[in-house]
Amino acid sequence: MIYTVTLNPSIDFLVRLPEFKVGEVNRMTSDDKFPGGKGINVSRILARLDSHSTALGFLGGFTGAFIKEKLEAEDIQTDFVKIASDTRINVKIKSNIESEINGAGPKISAAERDAFFAKLDVLTAADIVVLAGSAPASLGQDFYLDVINKIKAQGAEFVIDIEGDVLVKSLANRPLVVKPNNHELGAIYGVEFDSVEELIPYGHKLLADGAQYAMISMAGDGALLFADGKTYFAKAIKGTVKNSVGAGDSMIAGFVGEFVKSHDAVKAFRQGVACGTATAFSDDLAEAAFIKEISDQVVIEEC
Repeated sequence: MIYTVTLNPSIDFLVRLPEFKVGEVNRMTSDDKFPGGKGINVSRILARLDSHSTALGFLGGFTGAFIKEKLEAEDIQTDFVKIASDTRINVKIKSNIESEINGAGPKISAAERDAFFAKLDVLTAADIVVLAGSAPASLGQDFYLDVINKIKAQGAEFVIDIEGDVLVKSLANRPLVVKPNNHELGAIYGVEFDSVEELIPYGHKLLADGAQYAMISMAGDGALLFADGKTYFAKAIKGTVKNSVGAGDSMIAGFVGEFVKSHDAVKAFRQGVACGTATAFSDDLAEAAFIKEISDQVVIEEC
């Protein structure tokens, strides 16, 4: 079973208007409301790939009820801890200039934290847990390290898609796959890259430091997979980028969904690239038919 963890989910309230004027009344031309959060995005893509997952985390208030209802409407199993505080709302303004107003997140009590860890008691060696996105300030990012310790104690695998120090610290626990982009990889090791060739040794360093597999996304320059001492390159596919927000989450979903089935990292990488690219070319997360269309265009070469 695949589990996804979203510690600080949101309703993403997407508003569109021709021009955003600061200090004036702005009237939107259209809007959408989506269940938001990186782990939730992973579950939503997995569902479109006919891969089942259970979404874990914290939900509260009318906003949390909205997210739960929307996920269950997409046939996604949920097992969130119900909390006293309201789940946040993030406002995404699509206009002549794109802007975001993100909520800080709810207060999580000690009892609610304990209830979350109790949810992890069901994990076995057959399970993979995807950890993605920020934690509420009341928990702090290091909370993920306690979650990882619990996952490993249960014998399960984990995937981590979190920036910064927590990702570095997690490597010692051998995550199944990590997916920094080229800029994040440079920040991890304190270097700057002027070419793909300069990046490659540091991708292998992620494996030496503990990751089982590593994917590096490079936006319009394609993506790299580091696996079993080898390097694989996926060429960028041409298209119009509409939505970069969920592309990385989609890439993780594609990789994990395929890896559970085939245990083939290269096939999983292909599916990951297809999902990430399809979402980047979509208004929301990619649909299954478009993922299949993009998958037929993915070219992977061993470097």
